[in-house]
Amino acid sequence: MPKFVIEREIPGAGNMTEGELRQTAMRSLEVLKQLGPQIQWLHSYFTDNKVYCVYLAADETIILEHARRAGIPANRISAVRHLLDATAAE
Repeated sequence: MPKFVIEREIPGAGNMTEGELRQTAMRSLEVLKQLGPQIQWLHSYFTDNKVYCVYLAADETIILEHARRAGIPANRISAVRHLLDATAAE
């Protein structure tokens, strides 16, 4: 399945409490369960005012549907074309 990076503009994202993070994750997972195996959340990175999520998904449409149902923005969706890490230099 293709991999995507989703940029979500969420003011104060980096200051969310553990409870807020857990609630957001639970809401997201519930929607993912409803949508089925065509979408999978891998992990997210929180900065001050943005969240960057990495998903496996059939296409951008299902990512947008997930965002709509979960009530979280998907301001930019970018398909991952290559993965490069430190092992490439070995």
